[in-house]
Amino acid sequence: MHKTLLGLTIMASLLAPLANAAETNIRPGLWQITTTSDLLLLAQHLPLDQMQSIKDLAKDYGFEMPQIENGAVVSQACITQEMASQKMLPNFYQPQLGCISKNATRSGNNYKVDFVCTSSDLKGNGTATGVIATPEAFIGQTNFTGEAQGTPVNERADINGKWINASCGAVKPL
Repeated sequence: MHKTLLGLTIMASLLAPLANAAETNIRPGLWQITTTSDLLLLAQHLPLDQMQSIKDLAKDYGFEMPQIENGAVVSQACITQEMASQKMLPNFYQPQLGCISKNATRSGNNYKVDFVCTSSDLKGNGTATGVIATPEAFIGQTNFTGEAQGTPVNERADINGKWINASCGAVKPL
């Protein structure tokens, strides 16, 4: 269960800049995304074999798992000019998790996306909300209520994004 939820939390941190890029003309380039949650605080107490299993899950979804430290994941994402200029929200959650986004709305600098997960491992509903403070910064949170591998869950993650550089360097676009 922790593996599935931790995967969802990490996935949200990596995909949040993509959703924000579609909402407004944020600055293209390299972004640092910090995600914190109570679930991430538990990661430091997981046995090495379980942590390796979570890393393998991340690879299954096509990304390297960022370092988890003190209840936070810090990752980097590349936002292209094309991504920053989009006016439609892309699919917020990976279909591999069995989640789809719906009801994407924007009001001024505020955005909201609902998502529904219907896979055998993850069932429930969630919401991602946030505020684009400037073209170089956003804050947000995701909330999920449902079941992970049959165990009831109610999880929240806080997300903070900041623009770092116009060049993405070696970081590939999402």
